[in-house]
Amino acid sequence: LARRSGREPTDYPSKDVELVLKRTLGIPIFQEQVMQIAIVAAGFTGGEADQLRRAMAAWKKKGGLEPFREKLIDGMTARGYTEEFALRIYNQIKGFGEYGFPESHSASFALLAYVSSWLKYYYPAEFCCALLNSQPMGFYGPAQLVQDAQRHGVTVRPVDVNCSAVNCTLEPEDKNRMALRLGLRLVKGLSSAGAQHVYEERNSGNYTCIQTLVERTGINRSDRESLAAADAFSALASDRHRAFWDVAGYEEKLPLYQTASEHVITSTDNVASQRDDESELEMLLPKPSEAQDIFADYTSIGLTLRRHPLALLRNHLQQYHVMPASLLSTLRDGSRIKVVGIVTSRQRPQTASGVTFMTLEDETGFMNVVVWSTLYEQHRAAVRGAYLLGVTGTVQISEGVVHVVARDLVDLSEWISEMTIKSRDFC
Repeated sequence: LARRSGREPTDYPSKDVELVLKRTLGIPIFQEQVMQIAIVAAGFTGGEADQLRRAMAAWKKKGGLEPFREKLIDGMTARGYTEEFALRIYNQIKGFGEYGFPESHSASFALLAYVSSWLKYYYPAEFCCALLNSQPMGFYGPAQLVQDAQRHGVTVRPVDVNCSAVNCTLEPEDKNRMALRLGLRLVKGLSSAGAQHVYEERNSGNYTCIQTLVERTGINRSDRESLAAADAFSALASDRHRAFWDVAGYEEKLPLYQTASEHVITSTDNVASQRDDESELEMLLPKPSEAQDIFADYTSIGLTLRRHPLALLRNHLQQYHVMPASLLSTLRDGSRIKVVGIVTSRQRPQTASGVTFMTLEDETGFMNVVVWSTLYEQHRAAVRGAYLLGVTGTVQISEGVVHVVARDLVDLSEWISEMTIKSRDFC
């Protein structure tokens, strides 16, 4: 990368090596290149080069590269290459035990990456829909996939017993675009059979109330409560609190919640009584606050279509000069900053010498955070367990890529303790 950007010169110790490494700017990337270098620079036979390839693939588990060290270095120095170059090639060969792959794999991955990027750009709703229906998979969870789709102009509609299929689906928005409808499969605790019954029974007509839905589908109490928690009854109840009330009272068939056809009002006294009951219920069941709805969304389906949780905290965070993710790229390289975000992923690759990479998310986007091993040891609990993290550090900007190099960390999870959030951890 340094050579491609012009920060480091590209050089070749010989024409033979240049023929092998020119397309990768003098750095051996593919297994085939290492085999070719062994042949043209160290005098290996084709059979010996293949043995070297096998040893590269297995050396981390079984060892086995040492027998080739002397032959490689001696062979290269005998042909006029410097010992420094020979040792560099040998150390790069050892690195193949961590990351090396055949060139054919690279070509296949490049094709997949290009096709995926093309689909995401031209068909963002369809692309996101397919990824959601393939979960669990990949680096990003449903919340990050949906938020990214929304930032790229996709209309995302909520789980609804009168609209959602089992899987996520597409609905026409206008003549040129499709909207994404979240599927029943995202509702935590809803059984596969229950989701299927809700979807199939709707073919005979939309549900008019929770009672008729239960009678037509036969779903059990657990499934009913899961749908209520996910606010999937929004077309049948004014809010999730009332949906829970309806679900809890279904078996007793409370008169207050009988349908108009079932509940015959015979006098003005009955009308007044019903109004009194509704007024009492209004006091007993206040509408959930925005924060309660957002937290309940994360707990029940793992994402929200309402405002991001960090948006609720932004006024407070601004008092402490906490920077949103969207403004990081406007800063100078090396700027000192504070950021706060939900932890969406953690990575601690063996090849990174103990460095941990974390992805944080706020209402404006993602932040890549680098935690050096010394800081990791000081804040192990926060790095491994926090789901809302505050970071003080410096901005590192290179070729448009922005990282925050952490200098201090603080676990702020108690600020959103009512939420259920799981990060994708690769540690």
